[in-house]
Amino acid sequence: MNAEVKRILIVDDSPKDVELVIAALAEKNLANEVAVAEDGVEALDYLYKRGKFENVGGPPTVILLDIKMPKMNGIEVLKHIRSDPKLKLIPVVMVTSSREEKDLIESYRLGANSYIVKPVDIVQFFDAIKALGQYWAVINQPPPVHKSLD
Repeated sequence: MNAEVKRILIVDDSPKDVELVIAALAEKNLANEVAVAEDGVEALDYLYKRGKFENVGGPPTVILLDIKMPKMNGIEVLKHIRSDPKLKLIPVVMVTSSREEKDLIESYRLGANSYIVKPVDIVQFFDAIKALGQYWAVINQPPPVHKSLD
């Protein structure tokens, strides 16, 4: 196994939630690089290396995607990711405050790998993110196609 950089892309418009996710991942030393996109448009800019993201490295190991965001919501971002042959195999975990059944069903219908509702309790949220990061950044083995996505 090579020592490639494990990138995690967080797509969330809540600075507080982003800060908590980064702190939880850092505590477990789960990623050499964490990138943040504040909305769906920025997420696609990151994935397609546009604008301020034109010099990013390879694709992320996993995308942590919120649903309710300005400009473009997470469901729309997921549609774009799953419709692009170069992006569709990147694991996408919906990490959202939405408890709406329609969001859950639509996320899985579009190919989300997991759906996690943000716990209200900060300790619970921190623990959930550490477990999530441990699985996707360390335990899970991504398909070899990732190497050809650069």
